[in-house]
Amino acid sequence: MHSITRKRWRFRQPSVIPGFGLALGVTLAWLIFIVLIPLSGLLWKSSSLGWEKFWALALDLRTLYALRMSFGGAFIAALVNAVLGLILAWVLVRYRFPGKRIIDAIVDLPFALPTAVAGIALTTLYAPTGWIGQFLTPLGIKIAFTPVGIVIALIFVGLPFVVRTAQPVMEEIDREVEEAAATLGATRFQTITRVLLPGLAPAALTGFALAFARAAGEYGSVIFIAGNKPYVSEIAPLLIVIRLEEYNYAAATAIATVMLFISFTMLLIINLIQAWSRGRYGYGT
Repeated sequence: MHSITRKRWRFRQPSVIPGFGLALGVTLAWLIFIVLIPLSGLLWKSSSLGWEKFWALALDLRTLYALRMSFGGAFIAALVNAVLGLILAWVLVRYRFPGKRIIDAIVDLPFALPTAVAGIALTTLYAPTGWIGQFLTPLGIKIAFTPVGIVIALIFVGLPFVVRTAQPVMEEIDREVEEAAATLGATRFQTITRVLLPGLAPAALTGFALAFARAAGEYGSVIFIAGNKPYVSEIAPLLIVIRLEEYNYAAATAIATVMLFISFTMLLIINLIQAWSRGRYGYGT
């Protein structure tokens, strides 16, 4: 009886953080006005088109190519960032070397650098007459104004998300875990795949999701290096802008709605996989 009374008293204790009701109200209001209302307006506008017109606009061949370029490039870039970002985060966490702080600061550069500046810089580097492109052109390798250039730009903008997501998790992994695995006869490869990676899986998936979401809607850093050729290197955000400039609001709305649905579906799948990995390995709970 005494324990029940104690539990009830604990339940009635005020929150440690004051103003919870006000903070929750402001958060929900901000979420509604900034996120839900604009998205609801987009969906309402799409519904006013009618199913037949909506699917005719959404399944237009040029639209499909642009969507494939945006989401395909974003997926490839996120995969590359998931691998390279984990390696870079591991180097920054586990090793000491000259210039470490400089490299650590450079990782955050895509956060602060305007996307248009990044696109111009990448184009300057990889154009046929650029600093790097001039050496690749004689070999028959063309990066700028091709889908390859788009992927490179998306890798550039998405890398910090993986590194900054994985770094705190790596810092919590004790070196004694690796030493224990080694004393039990595990090879270095087995230690990485069976001891370290399961604990890093949720963070890696989170970084992948953030990098993918950032790349799927990227515009500024891509349009300069893409070449913007229809059916070849045209991204969906640029096609939306083109339709708006043509005053074709119906087509722009249809493309935006399809992008919203694909992005939401992929992020939902990634979150489900992340929740499964946390439950399976017991990390992050």
